[in-house]
Amino acid sequence: RNRNALFSDRIVIISRRLSFLGTSLGTWFVLARPLKMPSEGFDDPSDQEDREPFVEVDPSGRFGRYSDLLGSGSVKKVYRGFDQEEGRDVAWNQVRLKDFRNDQAAINRLFSEVELLQNLNNENIIVLYSVWRDMEHDRMNFITEACASGNLRDYRKKHRRVSVKALKKWSRQILRGLDYLHTHEPCIIHRDLNCSNIFINGNIGKVKIGDLGLATVVGKNHAAHSLLGTPEYMAPELYEEDYTELVDIYSFGMCLLEMSTLEIPYSECDSIAKIFKKVTSGVKPQAIDKVGDPEVKAFIERCIGLPRARPSAADLLKDPFLLEVEDSDSTC
Repeated sequence: RNRNALFSDRIVIISRRLSFLGTSLGTWFVLARPLKMPSEGFDDPSDQEDREPFVEVDPSGRFGRYSDLLGSGSVKKVYRGFDQEEGRDVAWNQVRLKDFRNDQAAINRLFSEVELLQNLNNENIIVLYSVWRDMEHDRMNFITEACASGNLRDYRKKHRRVSVKALKKWSRQILRGLDYLHTHEPCIIHRDLNCSNIFINGNIGKVKIGDLGLATVVGKNHAAHSLLGTPEYMAPELYEEDYTELVDIYSFGMCLLEMSTLEIPYSECDSIAKIFKKVTSGVKPQAIDKVGDPEVKAFIERCIGLPRARPSAADLLKDPFLLEVEDSDSTC
């Protein structure tokens, strides 16, 4: 068939008689879709098949979620998402609200606190773009930026030979992020800091704290009273549901322990109950004895000490252990 005939096949003639102030506008011709030359696969529907479908879209229509799972936690799943407005990848986080004991007040408080996190601005904190509640599925969704190299746990497993200098650079950045949260007005406690929710852009070594969906905002006394977190990283006082932002310092110490040994703290325990018993009894994880560098070990032990002796993030940033290194000024 000749090109004119092919052209005609792609024209849909819609005959309408429109009246505007009594004047007929006649017949309109509408092109059904952009033309393709025969050499481009004229009848090939691959252009439709190549479009990866969204599983769902946020209420604004800006963010879309794909089906592939990036990671999951105790009450949350993280999916790959896309920001259609800015043309960039994002992380689509979902929290199951049924895990909050069907306490409507707690759910409302959680939602309000996460909304507040949208106003945070620090180079070592993952940016939170949007948050909303899915009433139909009883879930809270929040959209965050995505770092190219994934979380620090997977990155560390992939790169098994990492110097103490690199650990110090990562530690400084994590502590800077914690210091920002803890000195924020009002104070923000992360409550679930672990290596799976610390993210890295490996090209420049930039580290950012993420997974702020379980963070809590506290008043002037800096005290919080709800039990949340990952057992292996939870400070003893967190189990007692009466704690301050220093629980994040304990968790940071456990993160550094994992970064140093490639072993999750208390991996010798085969149940949460056994972890609870060891933590609340003051028994340190066996992995602490596998830390080869004595300075690293001493720094970790300082972080996981008793609450009254545990330093703040600002204090740790002044520790001689970290003062001898400088981290990258680049951004994620």
